[in-house]
Amino acid sequence: MINRRRFLKGTSLAFLSLLFPAKVFSSKNRLPSVLLLGDSISIGYYPFVKEALKGIANLHRPMLPEGGFQNCEGTTKGVEKIEQWIGETKWDLIHFNFGLHDIKHIDPHTGINSKSFDDPHQASPVQYEKNLNLIVKKLKNTKAKLVFATTTPYPDERLKPARKPGMHKIYNSVALRVMKKHKIFINDLNSFVMPRVKELQRPYNVHFSKFGSEELSKAVVKSILKHL
Repeated sequence: MINRRRFLKGTSLAFLSLLFPAKVFSSKNRLPSVLLLGDSISIGYYPFVKEALKGIANLHRPMLPEGGFQNCEGTTKGVEKIEQWIGETKWDLIHFNFGLHDIKHIDPHTGINSKSFDDPHQASPVQYEKNLNLIVKKLKNTKAKLVFATTTPYPDERLKPARKPGMHKIYNSVALRVMKKHKIFINDLNSFVMPRVKELQRPYNVHFSKFGSEELSKAVVKSILKHL
């Protein structure tokens, strides 16, 4: 694992040195500031991304007041919290994702996660699009490079809370329409995972194994370096 991280870090530095030979190794230049926003999938790969970008960029994500990573969840929470998450930092790049929480079903009376497909999505595709547009407009105000990561696939059965099979395809199509309109870069994690889903994802779970999260981190690092 150590050798793999060293290789990834070395490759990252070499890539940047080719693009910016006068800047990468100069102590007079500040490291770029990168913000990573996302749900628990991003929490899984965040430590690996941070390690790979050490000495290349300062990576951050929202934290809880008492410590620990904050789960950015779906666009409903995103609309409410996005200005707080951005804060006062001048970000060079923001890598973000919403989708898995929007897809899940919730009890309309309690707002609690539901096991029934008869209950509504946390945010319908129509509301998801409206929320994404609001979030993106706030992100664009930062003048940072923006990269949206597509929502990863999940098993078709035995999920808690309930998520209808294949809904990530519909929500991804909505998100891609929004990102195209706003000319935002795409990190297609869905396409990255699909051929290897059984290898990377936990059984009957939206989450990934430690190995899966580390593999996802490589795609995230590659996308960040490409657009930084």
